Amino acid sequence: MIKEQIETGKTVDLALEEACKKLGISKEDAQYEILEMPKKGFLGFGATPAKVRVYIEYTKSGRAVEYLHQVMGAMGFPDVSIEVKEEENGAVLTLSGEGLGVIIGRRGETLDALQYLAGLVANKMEGEYYRITLDSGNYREKREKTLEALAKKLALNAVKTGKSSTLEPMNPYERRIIHAAVQQVQGATSTSIGDEPNRRIVISSTVPQPRRSSSRSSRSSRGGRYNNSRYEGGRRSREESKGVTTDTPVAESVDSEQSYSAPAPASVAENTAPSAPKAKVQDGADQPLYSKIEI
Repeated sequence: MIKEQIETGKTVDLALEEACKKLGISKEDAQYEILEMPKKGFLGFGATPAKVRVYIEYTKSGRAVEYLHQVMGAMGFPDVSIEVKEEENGAVLTLSGEGLGVIIGRRGETLDALQYLAGLVANKMEGEYYRITLDSGNYREKREKTLEALAKKLALNAVKTGKSSTLEPMNPYERRIIHAAVQQVQGATSTSIGDEPNRRIVISSTVPQPRRSSSRSSRSSRGGRYNNSRYEGGRRSREESKGVTTDTPVAESVDSEQSYSAPAPASVAENTAPSAPKAKVQDGADQPLYSKIEI
């Protein structure tokens, strides 16, 4: 893609400077041709200015660089320099200058946004997809090492404990770093869930975890046996002191106590049976002074 600007001036240099300014490029990056040379004329009459055509042939990375210069100027960083490193099907654009921490933003969010927009501008041109990677202060390399260490740590923990970990939402570039790092840990796997821009990674284990018995129930059972034995021992010692044999199980001794009952009362028929006739008391001297009194 070629972008051009035609300008006039008293001299060729002045015309060239004005054209480059409107194109947003430096004289060193510009290509130009002189359309008309300046003429002085006679006594100030008939003078003509110089006329130049300045043009630049843009590549996709050139379009991205031009766009970023405009944005940086609007953000208050007109003196930012951009280094271009061409790669296969893309380019890495590295920003350098004073006070660029604000351009990186929290966890690189501002830098990611600028990278996304620069990529859109570059790929408006015809041709295959061209990947734009934007960096500043070696941030990308530092962030990559941090993500790799985090991914391996969580993967090892998942294999050890069997518990999965869900990471915060990340862009596709950072998710690729996480997936690649998890693949290096045997027994661990990673999957992406959710939709953009909240798509995130879950790191989990592929190793079956053994089932563990409840330690609480085992302690309770041990405590129960101890308490029962202590109770039985105490009961046996008390029974032995009373002369009771201790060979009988506790359950049987309880049954013998429960089976004990008082004698049943006499039946109604027995209580109402006729009694023997009472002897008639006769008066006489031959009778004893005291006799049996029936009640």
